[in-house]
Amino acid sequence: MTPLLLLDPASIRRSRFALGKANLFKRTIGKMISWLARSTARVSIAFLMMAGFNATARPANVPVTHATTTYKYLDIDGLKIFYREAGLASAPTILLLHGLPSSSRMFDALIPLLADRYHLIAPDYPGFGHSDAPSPDKFSYTFENIANVIDKFTQALNLNKYALYLNDYGGPIGFRLAVAHPERVTAIVVQNAVAHNDGLEEKRWAGPRAFWADRAKYEDQFRQRLTALQGAKARHIGNSPHPERYNPDLWDDEFAYLSKPGIAEIQVALFYDYQSNLAAYPAWQDYLRTHKPPMLVIWGKYDPAFALPEVDAYKRDVPGTEVHVLEAGHFAMDEAVDDIAAFMRPFLAKTLRTKPPISTQPASKQSMSKQPG
Repeated sequence: MTPLLLLDPASIRRSRFALGKANLFKRTIGKMISWLARSTARVSIAFLMMAGFNATARPANVPVTHATTTYKYLDIDGLKIFYREAGLASAPTILLLHGLPSSSRMFDALIPLLADRYHLIAPDYPGFGHSDAPSPDKFSYTFENIANVIDKFTQALNLNKYALYLNDYGGPIGFRLAVAHPERVTAIVVQNAVAHNDGLEEKRWAGPRAFWADRAKYEDQFRQRLTALQGAKARHIGNSPHPERYNPDLWDDEFAYLSKPGIAEIQVALFYDYQSNLAAYPAWQDYLRTHKPPMLVIWGKYDPAFALPEVDAYKRDVPGTEVHVLEAGHFAMDEAVDDIAAFMRPFLAKTLRTKPPISTQPASKQSMSKQPG
């Protein structure tokens, strides 16, 4: 006989009540455990989602410089001039002048590497990139005329002081600006641009000199060499031992640009005037020797157009010139943009006495948060 049967009725009732309370307690504990489990799961999911978003968020020490770049047009004497602009307008300005037959697009990778400290302006010349390209019978494509347009462009933007970055055609245009307004130039970065005959090796420049001497005889030959796809590729790669580092879009896009109606005629006309630069070399050299601007020379040693002795010519005119010869070609940013930025930042900080940091946030937010660098 079970112990329960030996109890009196009152004891049985008390036992049943106690058993009911125990079952109620168990059910309550079970509900609490179930609620806690669901709540924990929700919190865990929320945490994981937040962690996932945070994993893709920008680290605090990475500048948001790409967000400051804008793309604009400015009317100069009836010509629509396209330009890229980045960084705060209150920062020291760098005027980026492109080469043949490129455009301000060549600076796309460099601009974000400098925009946290500097105000960058990169125009397209008339006949290049997104700027107007009137036919040669409506606009005289000479380096003097293009320099005048860029001079007016800088004045329209109230650029009273600027450092110059000169590549290829940027040299003849930039040196004309420097000679005309030496008080505006705070520093010069030369990247494969010439101001001396030292850079024009006789064998390499025999073809252009023949074209200058007899345009009618050699113009078709020059045009074909200029506009050919293989010619565009050779301008970029040169004799670099690392062709795999070059993006084929570089010459494909260049070839597409040169194939646009009227562009080849513009480029032929302007290159015919390149001989005027050689006549101007003595004036540019006199500027360098007289004013001795702070200079940084960065040279891609696989350049098929300009010879390495040009580097020593700059050092001769401006003693103390900082020089870096890179494993790169004529358009050195194709292969070594990080190196170029790494050399420019300390040079400009020392030369322009940049007070770091200026800003790392989009100009539209006018943020002054501090970042190392």
